[in-house]
Amino acid sequence: MKQGLLRRNSFWLALSLVLMLVSAIVASAVQTVGGAVTVKDMRWETASGRLMNALLFKPTDASADDPRPAVVVSHGWWNNREMQDANYVELARRGYVVVSIDMYGHGDSDPLPNDELEVGGTGMYDAVKLVADLPYVDADRIGVTGHSNGARAANFSIPIDDAADEQLIASVLLVDNDPVYRDEAGAYVNYYGARDVGVIQAQYDEFFFRSYGPEGQVLTPPREYPTTDNAQSFLNFGADPADGEQREAGEVYTDGDAMRVIYSLPQTHPWSTISSGAVGHLVDFFEESLGAPNPLPAGDQVWQVKEVFTTIGLIGFGMFLVAFTRALLGFRAFAGLRLAEPVAAAATTRKGLAWFWGGLVVSALFSGASYVLLSQAPWAGAIAFGTTNLYAPGAVWFIAIWAAINGVAGLAIMVISYLLFGRRNGQDLRTVGVFPGWRRFFHGLGLALTTVAAAFAIVFALDYFFTTDFRLWVIAVKTFTPDKILFALTVLPLFLIYFFANSVAINAFNRFTLRGKEWLNTLLLALFNSLAPIVLVIAQYTTFFVSGYTIPGFGGIYSIWLFPVILILAAAAVISRKIYRATNNPYIAGFINAAVVALISVSNSLVFTY
Repeated sequence: MKQGLLRRNSFWLALSLVLMLVSAIVASAVQTVGGAVTVKDMRWETASGRLMNALLFKPTDASADDPRPAVVVSHGWWNNREMQDANYVELARRGYVVVSIDMYGHGDSDPLPNDELEVGGTGMYDAVKLVADLPYVDADRIGVTGHSNGARAANFSIPIDDAADEQLIASVLLVDNDPVYRDEAGAYVNYYGARDVGVIQAQYDEFFFRSYGPEGQVLTPPREYPTTDNAQSFLNFGADPADGEQREAGEVYTDGDAMRVIYSLPQTHPWSTISSGAVGHLVDFFEESLGAPNPLPAGDQVWQVKEVFTTIGLIGFGMFLVAFTRALLGFRAFAGLRLAEPVAAAATTRKGLAWFWGGLVVSALFSGASYVLLSQAPWAGAIAFGTTNLYAPGAVWFIAIWAAINGVAGLAIMVISYLLFGRRNGQDLRTVGVFPGWRRFFHGLGLALTTVAAAFAIVFALDYFFTTDFRLWVIAVKTFTPDKILFALTVLPLFLIYFFANSVAINAFNRFTLRGKEWLNTLLLALFNSLAPIVLVIAQYTTFFVSGYTIPGFGGIYSIWLFPVILILAAAAVISRKIYRATNNPYIAGFINAAVVALISVSNSLVFTY
């Protein structure tokens, strides 16, 4: 690379490091409330005999002489403890002791036995027992809350607590999952007894808050939940709806010292994890139930600052992948991979544009159709939901299989394009890097592996000093335990099929200028990389918001899994183009993208054991 290019790359490398460092510093300052809260990364063997991983947030002035109320918070299925950052930041600011757990099977906690989902309340009740023994916790004021199946973990914890010599749970807030309405005989029941219980309910929840008929047919959509018999029984403390009074969402109802409340919000299931409305209701509920040591208005929230800066760190991480790879080309070990002079993208012909647009349209149609068809396949569903004994998270297998199918389809499209158009118009596959030679191929993989290792070394270092990660909603780059490397290696070949093919298509077959500008070409390819997932998500939620129901046969979880895919595929196109311009080797970026996606996926999912 020329000196000017080297200087520019040095700037981008330095900027990426600054962004990641500033991200960690600010995120840490927010979650420690400027030093008023101590954050501890904990891992211990629980009463259930399993290792649990959690974050502990302790106000610095909490002590045995001034014990504080405590709240155990939990993420949902296929997530981890950091997904509760909005809740633990705001609760810690208000003086609560907070423990945010990795449920069993998630994050760095032990894998979850497939036939023991309720063990220790999927870990939640095991955390409650730990919290109750802390000298600076008021054991009479312990609450639990969880999102989605984290709320189910709270439901699992209630009978365990009821059977204990001393009940520990005083307060329960269920977020985007149903309360228990009936006993085993089918009669309405006050499952929670004298505890305070609240529900935060998404009116467009993809999974819960529906009423069903005797044949299993859906009778009411989630947006009508507050008027249903189930909701009315809950608000009437387990009474049969025929015998209770009509009650409203948003109102707190009491029976003696216990309270019930439903907060109904116009949002989707995963939205609640980054919803200021949901966080505000959580703050109000626990202040009413447990009493906040440092009460603040529900609208006084700063977790969004942490979210913004962890997003900035995520951007810095992506920039680092490109800039560090290009920087390594200046070292002797990898100098043989660098281009002496950048090869400018050329204009294309009218016939070339026709092949370009045709390939994009066919690829997008195949991507969307294959995803829908895969979601309908029983064998794929068995893989996705962990009912097969695969050595990696089931959801990751599902996405990896879909990726590999599209990689093979992309290869087929490129072969057809080359035979019918490229070869006749002078396309040289060696010149554009499709056939770099085995030595350069493996040399490039060494460069890519070095970049991935360096990038995650930074993630681990910043986590060590600041206990933070890089994330935007459901996309997270975080630390992981050694077993995740083995999980990643099992799915890496499938991701490599896709990302190798994708990088070759973007750079060796579709690199040219549009209106004299290469960046327009890159932007368009990034858009089409994500177009099918974008269309599927829009179709799903347009249908849901209009009718109150998701698309028949296309389950809500499949559209939710597409949220991170949209951003990842767009970013992958840009990363591959930037690295290719410096190396003329599409496989370097292909490996980087595949390895990073594999590690991100397995460290943010669910692992069953059998």
